[in-house]
Amino acid sequence: MTAGMATDLTIRRAVLGDRDHLTDLCMRSKKSNGYDEAFMAQCAEELRVRDSWITDDHIWLAETDDGKAVGCIRLCIAADGMTGEVGTCFVDPHWKGKQVGRMLFAPLLDEAGSRGLTRIGLDSDPFAEAFYARMGFTTIGRSPSGSIAGRTLPRMELILDAGPLQGREHS
Repeated sequence: MTAGMATDLTIRRAVLGDRDHLTDLCMRSKKSNGYDEAFMAQCAEELRVRDSWITDDHIWLAETDDGKAVGCIRLCIAADGMTGEVGTCFVDPHWKGKQVGRMLFAPLLDEAGSRGLTRIGLDSDPFAEAFYARMGFTTIGRSPSGSIAGRTLPRMELILDAGPLQGREHS
């Protein structure tokens, strides 16, 4: 593996058998931002990967050669068929900073482009806002947390013009 890069990973669509491993990954990733047990307990239900996320949405995972999931991302298509939402995006704490998140965005943006989506939105954890900004998202406001009353999250969006990545490399 090249220093700082996740070159030995496979990106694939998640299957139902991945659900519990992905939930564990989401929890470990979130906790690595310094959140305490009480905070994590409040987020547990929101972070629990559901079967419908795998069967109805588009969810990909990055895995090592030995089959360990080290990242995941989920695209939800809105009923209008023109917009999408990044519903889940997490990277294993030991793999942060190694381009896993960037790699996961490639199939998501390809899917968005093939469906003709014009915009992708997301509610960002404050610790991930800079990463999403590097991916081209702009903060457009605040959204209420789905888990913690009174907490708001950065609301971000990416405008898709003539397809994903509009001249940017997604590697």
